Amino acid sequence: MTVDDRGLWGLSVALAPMYRRCDILLAMDAHVLVRQARIRQGLTQVELAKRAGTSQPVISAYEHGRRDPSVATLRKLIAASGARLELAVRSVSSSDIPPPEDDAEHGRRLFDVLLLADAIPSRRTGPLVAPRLVSR
Repeated sequence: MTVDDRGLWGLSVALAPMYRRCDILLAMDAHVLVRQARIRQGLTQVELAKRAGTSQPVISAYEHGRRDPSVATLRKLIAASGARLELAVRSVSSSDIPPPEDDAEHGRRLFDVLLLADAIPSRRTGPLVAPRLVSR
């Protein structure tokens, strides 16, 4: 799972040996991670809540994305489902395009971008018209 909070954290779950590594989705949200870990172990929300020391409505709120667990809470929920949460820090390149070798190449790239921008149709310049709102 990838979370962007002014730093990139790669979160993954190490499951019991019966699951192959390819079964693990590499990028997902916390609510998906909690739900998948619970379902893979065949637990209900009530059973997971008892194991984690919380209530079923809290588990439901996490699974539906209405609440965001802290990393410590997420680790606790995943552990209660019989899996392990591993954190890894990875550097991420902002682009897969290599930097220009010289000013001439930089200028060619800029020129191409400007040509693409000119090809985008412009908006109408007239006044914006909105539908009339009628209250009943």
